[in-house]
Amino acid sequence: MNCTGSSLPETPETGQPLWLLAELTYRCPLQCPYCSNPLNYDQQKQELSTEQWIEVFRQARALGAAQLGFSGGEPLLRDDLEELIRAARELGYYTNLITSGMGLTFERMQAFKDAGLDHIQVSFQASDAELNDYLSGNKRSFREKLEVARTVKALGYPMVFNCVIHRQNIEQIDKIIELSIELESDYVELATSQYYGWALKNRDHLLPSEAQLKTAEATTNRYREQIKGKKRTQLIFVVPDYYEERPKGCMNGWGNLFLTITPDGTALPCHSARELPIEFPNVLNDSIESIWYRSTGFNLFRGYEWMKEPCRSCDEKEKDFGGCRCQAFLLTGDANNADPVCAKSPNHHLITDARNNAEQNNPANSEMIYRNRKNSQRLIATG
Repeated sequence: MNCTGSSLPETPETGQPLWLLAELTYRCPLQCPYCSNPLNYDQQKQELSTEQWIEVFRQARALGAAQLGFSGGEPLLRDDLEELIRAARELGYYTNLITSGMGLTFERMQAFKDAGLDHIQVSFQASDAELNDYLSGNKRSFREKLEVARTVKALGYPMVFNCVIHRQNIEQIDKIIELSIELESDYVELATSQYYGWALKNRDHLLPSEAQLKTAEATTNRYREQIKGKKRTQLIFVVPDYYEERPKGCMNGWGNLFLTITPDGTALPCHSARELPIEFPNVLNDSIESIWYRSTGFNLFRGYEWMKEPCRSCDEKEKDFGGCRCQAFLLTGDANNADPVCAKSPNHHLITDARNNAEQNNPANSEMIYRNRKNSQRLIATG
């Protein structure tokens, strides 16, 4: 549909919250400089109880949620994780544990399987211990991750091998892929870092050059051809928004199918939305149905009426929904603006400037800012 001027297509019906992400805790043994947790995570100490989480699962399932991800922080730090998995299975969810693997024993993994866990995603930071442990801020992380990944396969779980790709590790992408194949991974997510929260603070250290990205993608394609018909591993390579000229349809539209519940019960339409100056509802005060269909936070960017130019008259707004609201706010200060990734945005220079800086490899800060309590407190204190 080609929509011009003030003519707007009919606001689509609100979808169901098909994918529920349960961020069980912000506690984590790692300090990754691209962490998606909010910068002020140290101020967020409250966590929902076992019973409160199960009630969230029940209500979301009643609305149609089918897939449930246990995330964090590190969800293994919740002592009730087995109970939560069992409750989710009884409700009919397909469950996925998204973990660093730190501290995950054979016995606990077996207990998860007995409780009904379907799927495990293990994150790596690099293909060797030195770089992996440097990026994670934990000197034993690579050794433990290897052991966990092998145990995952020994117990018959489907496994996703996840590695966030960025300037610090992109040159070893061939070795990362080889490691994932050696570990018999079912899916390999080579997702280039997206720049929110901690990653945005470290963008000058993390954003690869265009040449590095092209080489990495070509390497991934070469391995795809090599393993075709031989290995069941599927390689997924995701280019960062910064090297696109049109924005992605973020989360398939605001409040359309994805629901995040944070440790304290705040409900979000995506895991980065807490960075927006919006008062989002909390499951301790409102039902999931009310939150999803009637809350201001979830309705704010649904449809097209909120859009400013150039989005309002763009003939692709029904595909990309104006791009990412979080990125628009973090880069321009106004969540109603077009995502600066879009070449039509008057703020597109913010993206091209970052690309140019990546070509120069000129970090603004002397060191990366690791995700830890000290840095969280310092960033909040300094604004």
